[in-house]
Amino acid sequence: MSTKVSRIFDFPYYQLEKYNLPKAFTTKYDGKWVSISTQEYINRANSISRGLLNLGVQPNDKIAIISSNNRTEWNICDIGILQIGAQNVPIYPTITKEDYEYVLNHSEASYVFVSDLEVLNKINKIKGNTKLKGVFTFDNIKGEKSWEEILKSGKDSDNQKDVEEIKNKVKPEDLATLIYTSGTTGRPKGVMLSHKNIVTNVLESYKKIPLNYGKDKALSFLPVCHIFERMILYLYQYSGVHINFAESLEKLTENAQEIKPHMMTAVPRLYEKIFDKIIAKGADLTGIKKRLFFWAVDLGLKYEPYGQNGWWYEKQLALAKKLIFSKWQAALGGELKIMASGASALQPRLTRIFTAAGMPIMEGYGLTETSPVVSVSSMENGGFRVGTVGKIIDGITVKIAETGEILVKGHNVMMGYYKDPEKTAEVIKDGFFHTGDKGEIDSDGFLKITGRTKEMFKTSGGKYVVPPLLEGELKQSRFIEQVMVIGEGQKMPAALIQPNFEFIKEWIDRKKLNIGKTNQEIISSEEVIKRIQTELDTCNNHFAKWEQIKVFRLTEDEWSINGGHLTPTMKMKREVIKNIYKNLYNDIYDC
Repeated sequence: MSTKVSRIFDFPYYQLEKYNLPKAFTTKYDGKWVSISTQEYINRANSISRGLLNLGVQPNDKIAIISSNNRTEWNICDIGILQIGAQNVPIYPTITKEDYEYVLNHSEASYVFVSDLEVLNKINKIKGNTKLKGVFTFDNIKGEKSWEEILKSGKDSDNQKDVEEIKNKVKPEDLATLIYTSGTTGRPKGVMLSHKNIVTNVLESYKKIPLNYGKDKALSFLPVCHIFERMILYLYQYSGVHINFAESLEKLTENAQEIKPHMMTAVPRLYEKIFDKIIAKGADLTGIKKRLFFWAVDLGLKYEPYGQNGWWYEKQLALAKKLIFSKWQAALGGELKIMASGASALQPRLTRIFTAAGMPIMEGYGLTETSPVVSVSSMENGGFRVGTVGKIIDGITVKIAETGEILVKGHNVMMGYYKDPEKTAEVIKDGFFHTGDKGEIDSDGFLKITGRTKEMFKTSGGKYVVPPLLEGELKQSRFIEQVMVIGEGQKMPAALIQPNFEFIKEWIDRKKLNIGKTNQEIISSEEVIKRIQTELDTCNNHFAKWEQIKVFRLTEDEWSINGGHLTPTMKMKREVIKNIYKNLYNDIYDC
């Protein structure tokens, strides 16, 4: 009898039946890659299920998982939790201990799995204020309970019949997970997603991604606590893709060269960083090599899919791939066929250049509340258009409100916000989820994101400004790492800018400038300020007069997740940033 996938924990059994991978998951421990097979994956998940039952865990109990990096243990625990009708509550490792306390209490989590000592230390500071009955660690930490204790407790399979009985009672419509949105303002909200929400999203997204089923390898490094990467991991399991977990973002290139993946996922900011590093290396070249490098880059930036630029362009592109782009591919393992992007808008220039280089980036659109995919680009059947987020996946209805807001209805829309019917009612009206994003659908069915309703503001002159459009244009500059456009209710737009300190230091050396290299010296330099003003002037040429940025200030510190500037998916926390740099804001507007 073939396995029908209707609940999340059906994925491993489907994989066992169809592909039975020898290396379903691979993680590096102490410098050595360690793999487990599909069968081992299922066996250990069943041991976790039995061990949790021995602890007294009941259906609908909440079990939290907090891991600093993606690893095999996360996925084993995920299936082990879900099989017994309990719910997995993944938590971002980078949030504050106060937010840990809030999420654990709001979800009423009874147990938590943590990856390492750093996360454990945060938990130990607040666990007395929660209802936690136990904390289990993935790393072996002296004096702490290891997750292996649960595996050992569940080694005896006598109560497997209880696991099977509970599994059979779990319905597709049942709650599977609570995902607390990282949020750019206020307390995180617990998004309730059912098995059906996620499973149907996987099955529809699966149709859009061309993979060599049962053979391809993927490299995973985005936080699995985010629904984007988590859904992708389920899609990999369904497709028989061998999943390899990168050690860290810093070791991404090294790991890619070791694994030689065929697919990977990232958020736009990471693609920007990869591109900036490639360009920086090209800038260090000399003579004919440098001219060839930037000839290839210029060619790539003009890329259009499906041969739209004509045979002569394609002829030149083939030469560029052989001479230049093949080296880009080699830096990421040499076998990448597709890269996916989500979480925020991707600059079209990155879509063009990486696709021209033979590593196409397929951009998608969605939110945690939509499980997450609403639309996705695909090279198949003409489903790729630069500057859009692809076509709507099957089973979903999207309409554009009179205000321009994107409204979504379908099997992927969340059950609601946990313990918050009022906020749920604010965003789900007449069955449609109000995304807060603005967009348009063209005559061929491609969705384009044009802004975010909450981020758009009006100046004191009554003119509307859409910050993400300006910010996206400015971040194409190699001198600018982060930028936030401000000016709500003020006479003009302005910008807070975090310079790209790493690049500027290289620029100082290359130009032999007499500028100090501390962050403070860089932001105080008249030459740096003048150079960034040139970048702003170029950007302003693309916008109407009332939208143009008239004034900017540079920040000394680098915006980060730990610093509170960015969410775990690297989106800006606008109110937080505004408060951090209140003195700069006041200086701009003479408050």
